Amino acid sequence: MKILHLSTQDISGGAARAAYRLHKGLQNIGLNSQMLVQEKSSSDKTVIAPKIRLFQGIAKTKLTFETLPLKFYSQRTEGTFFSQWLPDRVIPQVQKIEPDIINLHWVSGAFIQIESIAKLKQPLIWTLHDMWVFTGGCHVARDCKRYTEYCGACPQLNSNSNWDLSRWIHKRKSKAWQSLINSNNLTLIAPSNWIAECALSSSLFKNSRVEVIPHGLNTEKYRPIPQTIAREILKLPQDKKLILFGAIEATSDRNKGFHLLQPALHKLSQSDCKENIEVIIFGASQPENPPELGFKTHYLGHLYDDSSLATVYSAADVMLVPSLQESFGQTASESLACGTPVVAFNATGLKDIISHQQCGYLAEPYNIDDFARGITWVLENPEIYEKLSFYAREKAEREFTVELQAKRYSTLFESVLDKKMLIK
Repeated sequence: MKILHLSTQDISGGAARAAYRLHKGLQNIGLNSQMLVQEKSSSDKTVIAPKIRLFQGIAKTKLTFETLPLKFYSQRTEGTFFSQWLPDRVIPQVQKIEPDIINLHWVSGAFIQIESIAKLKQPLIWTLHDMWVFTGGCHVARDCKRYTEYCGACPQLNSNSNWDLSRWIHKRKSKAWQSLINSNNLTLIAPSNWIAECALSSSLFKNSRVEVIPHGLNTEKYRPIPQTIAREILKLPQDKKLILFGAIEATSDRNKGFHLLQPALHKLSQSDCKENIEVIIFGASQPENPPELGFKTHYLGHLYDDSSLATVYSAADVMLVPSLQESFGQTASESLACGTPVVAFNATGLKDIISHQQCGYLAEPYNIDDFARGITWVLENPEIYEKLSFYAREKAEREFTVELQAKRYSTLFESVLDKKMLIK
């Protein structure tokens, strides 16, 4: 069985890292797995990317043209939104590789045109790293449910017209992918029950096969490191309770919930424990005018390798994930694997990762007071904390290993290929 993963990037960004982890996990159980990407950051020879600088330059130029339709919506809100309208060179590259099955991942950013996906002849598996697959262009739908119909009057575009860019993109998807959906040649994999439910409620995939397989990680790399050693490496104080928050674009991406974290920390700072707590932030450098969080704050900048991330998770006493929507939430599962409890809102994909008051705390969405209460609950009782830390690691080993994920994907791939053979 020859597997090909299509992903815009290999290790840059959360979705890319998830795809790459799966790719390596499949190789580790003896399967022939390759990745085809638009931008390669690793030195992995099984990751294929354009070698000619001209094509690499074209890819970056295409991204500029890809966003041109958004120029007509000058009042649109912040958020990732892609039309995928430009032609691509993916099909001939796939034909050279001749895979038996294709696993699509995060393929936005002018990597592959919507219509090109329907031209792929192999059985398709599509891992839902966000909501773009079934929306009219947005990656995080927020409170909007218009993807359950045909999109249009898009709140993120700040549009009042039913026939706007989002409707056009949705119609293109429906037209291009209808034969794939009708022939059951496309299977969706959701990393959480929440995004599986969203996909099944969408007008595009309401009758499709959707399997739930959580993202995996290497629990040998993400493992508890003695806290004193982790703090010594990072030059963090040994005598404080350390609260951790981090993500790609941690303080600038609204979906990551920094605007909710700030008041929650201010609430916490009003308690008697203020002098005993400090905050760590990764995924953002310290700005010229840092926001006031109520506590001394250490900015670690961007962390790209697993060892650095495992060290910072181990140095912390609690990880905070105040995201609005997550298809899964890898920072939460990574933290659990390092034995650090997590506080998040009881919503979206994070509900599948955190067991309330067993390995963390799930606050009422999006109740700032309860979120602050959850932080206090995790930190205030040493006996409870020891159990939380134990069950955090135990849950990661039981549910989120890359070996388990790879075996589940392998079983699905085999069933899809067997079905194809029976049809022939």
